[in-house]
Amino acid sequence: MDNDPTDTPLSDSERADLAALADDSLPPRRRKAIEARLQAQPELRALVDEQRRARDAVRAAALEVAAPVALRARVDADRRAGTPRRRRRRLALGGAVAAAAAAVALALVLTLPGDVPGGPTIVEASELSARPATMPAPLQDAARPKLLTTQVEGVSYPYWDDLKWDASGSRVDELDGRRITTVFYDRAGKRVGYQIVPGDRVAPPVATEQQTIDGTVFRTFKADGTNIVTWVRGDHTCVLSGKGVPPKVLVKLASWRGDGAVPF
Repeated sequence: MDNDPTDTPLSDSERADLAALADDSLPPRRRKAIEARLQAQPELRALVDEQRRARDAVRAAALEVAAPVALRARVDADRRAGTPRRRRRRLALGGAVAAAAAAVALALVLTLPGDVPGGPTIVEASELSARPATMPAPLQDAARPKLLTTQVEGVSYPYWDDLKWDASGSRVDELDGRRITTVFYDRAGKRVGYQIVPGDRVAPPVATEQQTIDGTVFRTFKADGTNIVTWVRGDHTCVLSGKGVPPKVLVKLASWRGDGAVPF
């Protein structure tokens, strides 16, 4: 009798890694170990592939239909009010693939149109924040004091002096054919890295917490112990991350508009 893959013992961390692999949020340095597990157990690979197909189908549909801002906000509020935190965070595999696909559909109701699968992943972009700065911090823009002089395709990085986060350095990396600029900000021994991804918008991971602020959807999740938020400014994917920095702080920084001086 064939073994049921759902009976295969999996640790909580392995189950989380399999789900993260399915939605492209697994850090590359952990990918090798989990893919070795899939090689040893093809049944598990089939389950991951099935979850990926469900994810891709829902993403494709979401790209065609944009929910109004009011509906996105209402669904988000209802989901948070009615769904226990523990259950929201649970990742499904095996016999729960259908439930996972339904959860994916709910999450992607809030997706803004224009996200394009492919290119660097959000996790890969965020990992640039763990690297050291190689260049000085950008200067404050004298003509637009709520912004820095560095920009990506017309989208400028914010100047967070009002929030007591100081621009402390920067670096430029090539990631999947795109030139990614990371600006670092420091406060009280904590550091965050901010990327504005050039080119087409990058589809976010499926398993995220979401909230809508002034019509912009902010998606937060954790990868390899680092909190990450991703959103869209000026039709460009933005990523902000910091180890030990709470998600609510990241969202506060990401959503800061400088009394209207920071364009979204």
